[in-house]
Amino acid sequence: MKELDLLLEGWFRDQFRRASPSEQARFASLLELPDPELARYLLGRERPPSPELTSAAAAVLANAGVMSRCCEAEPLPSRAL
Repeated sequence: MKELDLLLEGWFRDQFRRASPSEQARFASLLELPDPELARYLLGRERPPSPELTSAAAAVLANAGVMSRCCEAEPLPSRAL
C-alpha cells in the first residue's frame, strides 16, 4: 500500500540512523506485520496490541506530522536534524 510505504519511508529516512538499537528494533517489528494489520495501526483504525508497537507506530505518525488516537502512548523520540 503506497500510503504505508510513504509513512514508513519517512521515518526510516529521517530517524533510523539516529535511533537507538531498541528504537530500530521496534521499527523493524512494524515492518514484519502483514499490510492489512499495519494499515489498521497507521491509518488509525485500531490500537497496536503492545506498547512497543504502539510506540513505533506513534513515532512513524509523528514524523509524518500525523496525530492518531490509536497511538496515544509515548512515541519514539524524534531527533532534530
